[in-house]
Amino acid sequence: MHPFRIAIPQAQLDDLHRRLDATRWPDELPGVGWDRGVPVGYLKELAEYWRTSFDWRAAEAQLNAYPQFVEEIDGAQVHFLHVTSPEPDATPLLLTHGWPGSVAEFLDVIGPLTDPRAHGGDPAEAFHLVIPSIPGYGFSTLTETGWDTPRIARAWAELMARLGYGKYIAQGGDAGAVISLELGRVDPEHVLGVHVNMLMTFPSGDPAEFEGLDERDQARLGKLARFDAELSGYMKLQQTRPQTLAYGLTDSPVGQLAWIVEKFLDWTGAKDLPEDAVDRDRLLTNVTIYWLTATAGSSAQFYYEGAAGVRAAASGAVPPPVTVPVGVAVFPDDIFVPIRRFADRDLPNITHWTEFEQGGHFAALEQPAALTGDIRAFARALRPVAVAA
Repeated sequence: MHPFRIAIPQAQLDDLHRRLDATRWPDELPGVGWDRGVPVGYLKELAEYWRTSFDWRAAEAQLNAYPQFVEEIDGAQVHFLHVTSPEPDATPLLLTHGWPGSVAEFLDVIGPLTDPRAHGGDPAEAFHLVIPSIPGYGFSTLTETGWDTPRIARAWAELMARLGYGKYIAQGGDAGAVISLELGRVDPEHVLGVHVNMLMTFPSGDPAEFEGLDERDQARLGKLARFDAELSGYMKLQQTRPQTLAYGLTDSPVGQLAWIVEKFLDWTGAKDLPEDAVDRDRLLTNVTIYWLTATAGSSAQFYYEGAAGVRAAASGAVPPPVTVPVGVAVFPDDIFVPIRRFADRDLPNITHWTEFEQGGHFAALEQPAALTGDIRAFARALRPVAVAA
């Protein structure tokens, strides 16, 4: 494994600033707000902040404060953070981001998870963290087709084996949730359990499934319908034409910014602006990683590779079973808010389920303490299994 350190040449930052300053802005219909996409006034102000006030070097230093490596696995150069706990008996925990995320999502949970003693927690609940970048995202390369969810899961299993972790917990949201569940399928001998903070649950088509659903679950069905009708355009485009999309996002930083920042309003508990839910500098750290690594197109390839699976799930197909324990953290403002009845149908091994009162899709950014506490609670129940193993 090769140590890795982020060191973006100043010329790339200067180029970003020049492009931001030279943006060709579109017109806008009056009074539409966010209904038709990101408002020009808001994006101009955010782009100016990105150009003049956001400090990439500070964000880079935050990431470089943790040990990073690259390792070739199945033809891909996989970038990952490997943060070991000061507690020698800590449980290995694999954290996987999603889209439009990155390893920077986890900056606020690394300390509490690895060193609970220093954060007022129980040292017996410490974790050794492995936080990889999905191939095609950030600093992990994508050089060939075929990197679908099962292949990524197998690569993660291989990564944990090379690190010497015989037993570990997998955790993730968005694509990270899908990958973590698949990891529970492909490596059950080593995965102690899977914890997710996003779970897609679709009706099977059987009318009996709708009988007795309460108002909350009816509202969740409505949210699923709204996603399909209004909010899923990005997904359909990335599933079908990721290369065409890549040209605009790779050439225009404002285009890349708008493509991502919209999701931090639609998918979170933000009231008026994305910054209501997620710190502005954290948001821009994430966007800047996509820009500097030119991975708008390669990250979208994950959707193309997984399109058939998404269609199958939406049509009611039940995935293969996950035999290891599964924990689910439900945040009410996520794009997908699972219905327990459907979840138990698809994942009969759910042993932990928590409903939170606030928070959305980017749980590690929006509600880091809540997410940390829920991971600990899930792992606590697995501890006798880990000891026995």
